[in-house]
Amino acid sequence: MLDIEVIEDPAAAEASLDPIRTRILRELAEPGSATQLAAKVGLPRQKVNYHLKALERHGLVELVEERRKGNVTERVLQATAASYLISPVALASVAPDPHRFADRFSAFWLLALAGRMVQEVGKLIAGAAAARQKLATFAIDGEITFRTAADRAAFAEELGVAVTRLVDKYHDDGGPGGRKHRIVVALHPALKQPSKTTPSGETEKEQDND
Repeated sequence: MLDIEVIEDPAAAEASLDPIRTRILRELAEPGSATQLAAKVGLPRQKVNYHLKALERHGLVELVEERRKGNVTERVLQATAASYLISPVALASVAPDPHRFADRFSAFWLLALAGRMVQEVGKLIAGAAAARQKLATFAIDGEITFRTAADRAAFAEELGVAVTRLVDKYHDDGGPGGRKHRIVVALHPALKQPSKTTPSGETEKEQDND
């Protein structure tokens, strides 16, 4: 079972987006039968079987074992991954193209880069899993608060210079046996948190940082 599976097939993406099937996939993080699932999702077993066949047909669930109970064979299935992401490949004709924007200050370019990352890393994960190899990746995630927009701009400028310096230092231009890697550095505002109500009934707002 993968931690995350990236869905590229449009039909599989459509199947996974059905609310009932999404619930079934969540429940099948642990192996279960149609009878067990029916009790959890509140649907007849026949209806659950219908959804399970659709998910299995698209490779989103897989057979774990078959149990013989009298004259009936009970099929136990499990989701192929703990979580799923839909790749831009599933919408290939309208997927964002990073080469179309190429503006480091464009939020649209940032989304295009993120979409490409989902697509490429998804393929790499699938290939590494098939080859039973570990995929070498690296990521940093954090938050920073800027006092002013000028500070934010200065930070972005210094970060760009530092990354460029590191790339120039370690990049091997055409050396034998080298493996090309992609690097993406992003900076965007954090989502604003919803207002909280205190026990006294007063509204407490999260601090905004524009």
